Amino acid sequence: MTGLLLVHGAGGSAEGHFGGLLRRLGGRFRWVAGELPGRRGAGVDEVVDGLTAAADDAGVGEFVVCGYSLGAPLAVRLAARCPERVRGVVLTAPFARADHRMRLGLAVWRGLYESGRPRLLAEHLALTGLGESFLDRTDPDRLRAMLMLAPAPPAATPGHLELAARIDVREDLPRLAVPALVVVTAEDPLVSPARQRALAAVVPGARTAELATGHLPFWEDPEGWADLVEEFLAAGLR
Repeated sequence: MTGLLLVHGAGGSAEGHFGGLLRRLGGRFRWVAGELPGRRGAGVDEVVDGLTAAADDAGVGEFVVCGYSLGAPLAVRLAARCPERVRGVVLTAPFARADHRMRLGLAVWRGLYESGRPRLLAEHLALTGLGESFLDRTDPDRLRAMLMLAPAPPAATPGHLELAARIDVREDLPRLAVPALVVVTAEDPLVSPARQRALAAVVPGARTAELATGHLPFWEDPEGWADLVEEFLAAGLR
């Protein structure tokens, strides 16, 4: 059974970001939750070593890496550093390096988190995470309820945000030598869709697919996202 290493984004968890995928694919793959540490100043390769250690602990030697948001550049680094273990990569809402706009969004996110203002933080995350189409079609009362019910960001969040602001894997992108799928979140207010497409163009032989969502496809179109990943895994690993 193929291994599937799931690497979540900042302020989340493998279950929180990939729960829908797991419900669709969990029975067909030996999945490993690559939970990110929260220690500030952790080296990128140190984090990658922790991800491979999680696969080792689960008895999974080779795997596909599915990275979302911050998990995407970590997946790229892992694939470039450990090519003998990685059979493919799926990069959703990816970035190779944060641009100025993204760094500003991360800084406000961190400030609101550390100020202990959960409601305002939730509204900021909706503004920077949800696509225009989703916001336009969602009843305001329902959106308010969704934000109130959203799980609180984990204590590791500041460390995640610090890592997201400084990671840079641009040199690793052209070195990838495995099947790759880049899922562009085409209405993303946090990670520019144009930068996502530019990233995909640098990865040799990468397939590109687009979702009409913001930065949170697991909220906005979980089934569409699962369809794309499932199709890639079925076709790309033969």
